[in-house]
Amino acid sequence: MSEQKMTREQRRKQVQKKKQSKTPAKMWVKRILLTIVIIGVVGLIGGGSLFAFYASSAPELDETSLKDPISPKLLDANGDLFATVGAESREYVAYDDIPQQMEDAIIATEDARFYDHFGVDVLRLGKAVLANLTNGFGDQGASTITQQVIKNSFLTNEKTLKRKAQEAYLSIKLERKYQKEEIFEMYFNKVLMSGRIYGYGTAAQHFYGKDLKDLTLDQFAVLAGMSQRPNAFNPFKNPELTKDRRNVVLHLMNLHGKITEEEMKAAQAVPIEEALLPEDQRVAKQDSKYDAFIDIVLNELEANGDGGAISEGITIYTTLQPNAQQQVEKTLNSDMFPTEDIQSAVSVIDTKTGAIAAVGGGRNYGADRGFNFAQDMTTRSLGSTIKPLIDYGPAIEYLGWSTGQTITDEKITYTGTEQVVRNFDGKYKGKMTFREALYNSRNVPAVKTLQEVGTKNAAEFIDRFGIDLGNITESSAIGGTSKAMSPIQLAGAYAAFGNSGVHTEPYSINKIVYRDGKTEKNYKPKSKEVMKDSTAYMVTDVLRDVLTKGTGKRADVSGLDIAGKTGTSNYSKDDMNKWDLPSSAFPDVWFAGYTTDYSIAIWSGYPEMKTPMTTNEERNLPQNIFHEVMANISTDTANEKFKKPSSVVEATIEKGSSPLKLASEYTPDELKLTELFVKGTEPTAVSEEYEQLELNSPSNLSVDYDELASTATLSWDFEQEDLESEVQFEVAVKVDNGANELIETTKQKGLIIQSLIPGSTYMFSVTAVSDGIRSESVSVQLTLDAEVEEELDEIEPIEEEPKNPDGSNNGNENNNGNNGNNGNNGNNGNGNNNGNGNNGNGSNPGTDPGAGGASPGPGAGTEKPDDGSIVPPTEGTGGTGGTGGTGETGENDDTGTTP
Repeated sequence: MSEQKMTREQRRKQVQKKKQSKTPAKMWVKRILLTIVIIGVVGLIGGGSLFAFYASSAPELDETSLKDPISPKLLDANGDLFATVGAESREYVAYDDIPQQMEDAIIATEDARFYDHFGVDVLRLGKAVLANLTNGFGDQGASTITQQVIKNSFLTNEKTLKRKAQEAYLSIKLERKYQKEEIFEMYFNKVLMSGRIYGYGTAAQHFYGKDLKDLTLDQFAVLAGMSQRPNAFNPFKNPELTKDRRNVVLHLMNLHGKITEEEMKAAQAVPIEEALLPEDQRVAKQDSKYDAFIDIVLNELEANGDGGAISEGITIYTTLQPNAQQQVEKTLNSDMFPTEDIQSAVSVIDTKTGAIAAVGGGRNYGADRGFNFAQDMTTRSLGSTIKPLIDYGPAIEYLGWSTGQTITDEKITYTGTEQVVRNFDGKYKGKMTFREALYNSRNVPAVKTLQEVGTKNAAEFIDRFGIDLGNITESSAIGGTSKAMSPIQLAGAYAAFGNSGVHTEPYSINKIVYRDGKTEKNYKPKSKEVMKDSTAYMVTDVLRDVLTKGTGKRADVSGLDIAGKTGTSNYSKDDMNKWDLPSSAFPDVWFAGYTTDYSIAIWSGYPEMKTPMTTNEERNLPQNIFHEVMANISTDTANEKFKKPSSVVEATIEKGSSPLKLASEYTPDELKLTELFVKGTEPTAVSEEYEQLELNSPSNLSVDYDELASTATLSWDFEQEDLESEVQFEVAVKVDNGANELIETTKQKGLIIQSLIPGSTYMFSVTAVSDGIRSESVSVQLTLDAEVEEELDEIEPIEEEPKNPDGSNNGNENNNGNNGNNGNNGNNGNGNNNGNGNNGNGSNPGTDPGAGGASPGPGAGTEKPDDGSIVPPTEGTGGTGGTGGTGETGENDDTGTTP
């Protein structure tokens, strides 16, 4: 069968169809290529124009600026200059004196094509551009050694097109004006090495105590690697990190053919610490000031990507409070330390802002001495200072515990083990409150609290502070964490308790201002709430008790509202055996405390953990330092007290009740505790544990009145079985419906009341009292009659008999026949002492008066006392007649007259 042939018209249409389908694709390809070319041309023209514009405003090359480092200025919190970093003397090294291996190490690491490019490495730049397009602008730089000299001499560290353009322009210009060797010499002596060390020659002396010519390959590699991150690769502080960086440098030297593989491996095997200058030979510069604080500033610059900026003439506005820093240094360099080698670190944080006010990096700390204990020490156990942060704080935050929560201090083991949880005194004290457990630093209640909180919640709580303590286990409750925190971090964390739960990561820089005086970068971190204000205040209120009745009494400062916590770590059994330590040994002691103004954390111990502390003097050192520093930096500030928020309420509970109940009116006073609760969680039920003691009333109360003595005798009975406490009786009286007044409290069942006034009504009451319990009162009434003064008969005066001429006394021995006074044991009612023959009131018979004594006298016996009341006559016996004669006997009548 023959193939069907297409007509011309069919073939024409088919071809036309194919052409139509292909034409649009070809056209788009051509258009895209043309567009790229146009954009490229425009870009080149625009880029070139922009480059020319930026280059026109670039600064002029200045040889002094090229060769000398530009020192940054550090200002304190008041804006006053306190340091110019880099002003120290520098070991300047000429190019011809630079060892070849030192140059090879630097070029291999920093700029392998240094001797081939014209100031800008186009090949390296192209790679950097690709990286920046992939990962974002600024991800990777392509600076040559020439560009670094230009940047450090004239430009800022900003990652902008303008700076890059000016840097490239000036680098090309520099290469035209100076030889490569001259440019390398500029870089070699100008580069920041660490802290306040500039130039490789200075670094060789600082870290090794040697000239460059005496260093070995591994040491050249250490120095060559430092300029990338000057503080991070400080071999004194971070030997492990330095080792990794050194090995990278050695690898690059081998890669670029500068050393053999054997040389590389041999140098990589050398320990970093082997040739470093010994600690005791690292002499601090005598003109340095506030060195520990400056170390913190430099580290913060590096952490924020500005480690190299200090060689660019920046101005650093710090948080330093000079008075606080001076006090910290004065204290650390005082004679309060029990031994020569014991060390301490101090961090002082502004409670409200988190700003670092002062730092004590160690005793006799100097510039670049190495280990800054306040910041670098993150491996030593915090002991019990961790308890508020992962035990009791989370218990309030997550479980709503009150400060009166009952916890039993008893022998327990860690879950799933046979390891016993021990208290520092080796004792267990039974039931106690959350408050008592924390301020007395009991370990068992802390572990029990973490068990209730859960390790997951505890980890989440501490993570809010930005602090990594590693894996949280039950032993973490008392300081057994796999990671620790520095004194600066601890002071910052405690500050949140004093700042209503708001935490700010501690910082030492407010801002930096670049060399142009206009461009600046803010360093203040943002604050965040890490706990409820109720949690913060309740923990604070308990930690107040640490300084008044707990373990931190030595840290207390009179007049300041302070909260704080002690901490002591222990050696493991393995460490005790390995180092042959006594049972009393401990490696670390802490104290962290705060007011509304400052939060201060202090650590004390020996640099090497194997050196133990064993004495109370060592144990109390952090508290003594805290007291000294806090007392002196707080003198000029108004110490505001911690304020209880509305989210917290107080309630008086009965101690030991479970669940907690309100104390009743019968709860013994020693079991009544006023504790804090998150509002809405306070108990409403009243305890019924204790009932009212029914105390019987006294019985058979009676009163007997003695009219002659004007006294009343009260008597009563009292009976009650099974009464353990002593009973006393309160006797009170109310006179003529006046106020009831307590007369006396007595253990007896009777009382004599004296000086009663006739005409008054007395209401006596008696109440039994025992152990604060009172009975019903019983009463008895006594009414006294008023006495009326009798009218006296008018008596004529009696003439006085003349005396006998012989001097006799009328037969009555000079008293008219009565050896006494008549009728009232005084005068005879009328002032005469004659002839009544008695010395009483005439009730007994007497003798006749003698001669001259016949006239009787009145004997009414009524006399008005000074107060005008009537005193009744007192009975008495008759007197004895005088010797003048014997008279007849007679009976006296009521008036006392003798017939």
